[in-house]
Amino acid sequence: MEPPRTFPGAVSPDRHYRVNADGVGIAVNEWGDEEAPVLMLVHGGADFSRTFDVFAPMLAAGGWRVVAWDHRGHGDSDHTHLYSFEADLRDAVRVFDTVAGQQPVAVLGHSKGGSIMSSLADAQPFRFRAFVNLDGIPYRRPGPDLPEFQRADALNTEVASWLEHRRRSSNGSRKPGTIPELAARRANVNPRLTREWLEYLVTVGAREDADGWRWKLDPSMRMGGFGPWRPEWALFRLAGLAVPFLGVLVGAEEPMGWGTKPHQVEKFIPRHGRLEYFEELGHFIHIEQPRMVADMVLDFLGDPA
Repeated sequence: MEPPRTFPGAVSPDRHYRVNADGVGIAVNEWGDEEAPVLMLVHGGADFSRTFDVFAPMLAAGGWRVVAWDHRGHGDSDHTHLYSFEADLRDAVRVFDTVAGQQPVAVLGHSKGGSIMSSLADAQPFRFRAFVNLDGIPYRRPGPDLPEFQRADALNTEVASWLEHRRRSSNGSRKPGTIPELAARRANVNPRLTREWLEYLVTVGAREDADGWRWKLDPSMRMGGFGPWRPEWALFRLAGLAVPFLGVLVGAEEPMGWGTKPHQVEKFIPRHGRLEYFEELGHFIHIEQPRMVADMVLDFLGDPA
């Protein structure tokens, strides 16, 4: 057995429990005072809630009850037969209901988590006290709308493709390896993060089997999930948000980043929102510069009380 890894500033959650999302077990982690105002953290694709182990305690020290969950198929949450953007939205609503009921809470979403929360904030703004989107503002020049019969064809194509992928991968298993080997694989998509951090992530986001360590991410998972999704759908919803909004974009190119530039999306930023751009930082800005990002977020959110 490998000894537990540590990382400077990383703190294990104060509380851990599961939420039943219509039969799917969703793993939830919390940092901070259980009676403090809630700040939800929503991770990105192929990530998990323990990637906030340094960032979340900083926010908790600012007076927040910080709540993060593993999306279905990620981390310690249940694996399912199918995955979709809409399923992640439904799971999020179950977590919100469990943690806060109908009371508005502060929300921060990173990458895919930011896109998911853009849709939820548009559909159910009463749940949001304020919303921070960390590099989760995808951009692609909007194309012309499709006639109804072409939309049906596009849906059929997307669904058939996902089902074929599921057929091929349903009995698959992630390749085992040592902690350094798994860290090296993740470095391919997290090239700006230190090897020390990536090895720490293995010990909180992978499991140790008899033949080695394996990432907990469902091997049938693929980016995009089940069914059609277009980047501009999240962008259009962003423009209509009625809650205080802070958007953060970065300039360093990375495999997991959107590559969105401020001039592409400025017209979609809500009139009561603001957009910050950090040209020299990468997609995982809250891991590269956790103290700077935490201070910016705490300043934007204001007094928790």
